Parts: sequence; structure tokens; C-alpha cells
Amino acid sequence: MALHPGWSRRAFLRASAGTAALAGAAGALTGCSSGTTASGATRVQVWSWMTGMDQYVAAFNAAQREVHVDLSVIAAGLSGGYAQQTNAIKAHNAPDILHVEYQGLIQVLATGGLRDLTDDVADLGDGYSPAAWQGVRPGGRTWAVPMDLAPMAFYYRKDLFDEHGIDVPTTWEEFRDAAAAVREADPGARITTFPLNDGSFFAGMSWQAGDPWWRIEGDTWVVGVDGPGTMRTAEYWQDLIAADLVRGGPTGNQEWIASVHSGRLWGLLGAAWSVGTLKKSIPDDTGRWAVATMPTWDGEPANGIQGGTAFGISRESRSPEAALTFLRWLSTDPEVPRIGASFTSPFPAYLPSRDVARTAVANDYFVGPPVYDVLDEAAARVPDWTWGPNALGLFSTITDTFGGVSTGRTTLPDAVRRVQSAAVSDMRDRGLSVREGSRA
Repeated sequence: MALHPGWSRRAFLRASAGTAALAGAAGALTGCSSGTTASGATRVQVWSWMTGMDQYVAAFNAAQREVHVDLSVIAAGLSGGYAQQTNAIKAHNAPDILHVEYQGLIQVLATGGLRDLTDDVADLGDGYSPAAWQGVRPGGRTWAVPMDLAPMAFYYRKDLFDEHGIDVPTTWEEFRDAAAAVREADPGARITTFPLNDGSFFAGMSWQAGDPWWRIEGDTWVVGVDGPGTMRTAEYWQDLIAADLVRGGPTGNQEWIASVHSGRLWGLLGAAWSVGTLKKSIPDDTGRWAVATMPTWDGEPANGIQGGTAFGISRESRSPEAALTFLRWLSTDPEVPRIGASFTSPFPAYLPSRDVARTAVANDYFVGPPVYDVLDEAAARVPDWTWGPNALGLFSTITDTFGGVSTGRTTLPDAVRRVQSAAVSDMRDRGLSVREGSRA
């Protein structure tokens, strides 16, 4: 998940070219000017869109008197949150703590607005899942503190699979056979949805194929969205879509919830946070669902990630030590997963906190192997992946380009080739040195 350790400083600095595209026209919030409370606590401001952050902040403030955290809830990253943060960095009024996702860290980092935390959190490194720790260390330096991790898994209706004698697939070849068996058992049902409107989902699926979309060679970005692994993924899912073995609509909306609850959808390819999605969206399905690691290509254990949160400290923060005090607590204190268990199913990046979550989260919804055991295995299978300086924008490009697949105006492989061209053009427009990778 880390950037190539040979990433030169020149290449990194040049990645900031065109970063203003992130800022857009979103209105900036007032950043943190630090200071103290009436009781003398050092005041720290955090901007975040993370669900439950208000509860974490309240618990932290109640537990001690040295640091007081003020929370400003901002729009989700691609809905304006990154734009607000980027604008604030450029205007020199960023908050002390910035919300980043692993896939967005490079673009925020390219603004020059993050503090190097390498020495500050070096003692914590061994405690994190390798994928999370590598994800905040582009170029071998630490630029953020991990919060959670989101390995993907296959959630499925165990009752329906058992009733019809369909084996849970362990390879993608078996997955296609299972998809056909589901439709044969119930012509109105499908094994899952392939959400054509979600670029991060496709990135996670391609990640599993072990073919990163970006890599660095000297001062040059090598872009290979249409590399062999991704094209294999696209061709596979195009075949399933064309054969009407999966649906292509979005997940999480009311139509999807109704389809899942009624048995018209038997499975979900989702991330660790999908545990909470299922429990909240279809609470009456308790005892019907189980979770398995993702099917694999050629039997090689590998797994992608979809999402995950970390937090960085502003380079211009006037209270970086106080900000770090809060982030160390947020990332590693055992009270945090206990708080999170009251409203979600946290999957912390910090392994001791994950052990706490395992016991704090009620294990009464799923059947089969313990969910945290499966997700632990999934997290251990994540191969290295490089996020590029235009990753966030590329998600939108994927969504726009994939839109024609459901109507037959294009195919997934053709759409991927257009995404590749768009990615290369965008990076060259930013003034970056770019070379196209070997195509499939």
C-alpha cells in the first residue's frame, strides 16, 4: 500500500502541480488559531466527516484537562471535505488536525500542508496492520496517524446458500459457477451487485489483482490503470454483467436494501465497514448472513481495500503536540473501540484496539466463522498498492465512464482504457512527468 520507497523528493514535489483542482469552489471554514480554554487546556481543532467523531471528541475532552478538542463537521471527502481542507491549507488557516483517507493522503500531502510525524509516532508502528502503517508512510516518512482499515470480504446469505446446496466460492471461477447456480435456483435473484457508480469499489477489486495503477520510477509517474490485472478484473465482470449473472446498480440505497432483505440479492462484496451497513440496513436478517474472505485469482491469497481513515496534523498548527496527544488517543486507546461499538462495528488499524473491538461488538448478527477472524485474514492478504496524485478525481472518472456499461454503450474493458487515457492526460496537464505502463 505504500508508495515506492524510491520515490524521489523531486517527483513528490512535482506531484503538487495542479493540486488546486481539488479546491474547487467550496467555501473554506475558519481554521484553528489554537489558544487555551478558560481552564487552561490547550485548544485543538479537528475537521472531520467520520461518523461518531463527536462521541470520540466528547469522551476525550471528559477524560482529561490538558487538551480540549473542538470539532467542525465537514462534508465527506469527495463531496467537498477535501476541497475545504485544501483551500484552508492554501489560505494558511487550516485546522490543527485534517481528515484524510489512505487514497486521499497523497493529494493532501502534495499541498505541503501536512506535518512530518515520523519521529513522533515511530514507537507505534509495530502495533498497526502493515497495510495501514504503509498507507501513511509514502516515501518512507509518516504523514498521518491511522484510524481504521477496510479490507474487502464476501458477505453472503448462508441460509440461502445452504438451502440450495451452493458452495461458498473461494476462487473467481467458482464465483461465476455460484452466480449461475443462484440464478438457476431463483431466476429473480442474483449473487451480488457490481456497483458501476463506485470508483473506489473498482479500485479495491483491481487492488486484489496485484497490479497497482501508479508507481514511481525516478522522477516519473508510471500509470497503468489498464494493466493486466485490472483488465482481467474488468473482463471477468463484463462477462458476468453480459450474462445477467449480477446486477449493476448501486449498493446501500433503498432498492438495494429491499433486494437484499427479500432474497433477490444473496451477497455483497464489501469492506469491513459493510458489517455495520448490513446490521443497520437490514436488522431483521440476524442469523442469515455469514462472511468469507474474497474469492481469489488462481488460488493466490490476496485482498483489496476499500476506504479507511487516517488523520494528519497541519504543518502550520500552533499546537502540534496537543494535536498529537489527541490522535494517539484516538488511534490507540482501548476506550475508542468501545465507544465505536455503540454505533458501528469498528475495525481499528491498531491491532490491540482491534482485539478490544472483537469483544466489544456484539457477535449476534452473523453466523459461521467469527467476523473479526475473517477480516483479520483479509487484512493480512493485502498486497502493496500505490495511490497516485489524482486518485480521488479518478474515482469520479470511473463512475462517469462506467455509466454506459449498463446500457450496452460500452464495456468495462473499453471503459478502463478510457480511464487510463484520462488519468495520463490529467497528470500531464498538472506538469508531471508521466509514462504509460505496459498494457494488457
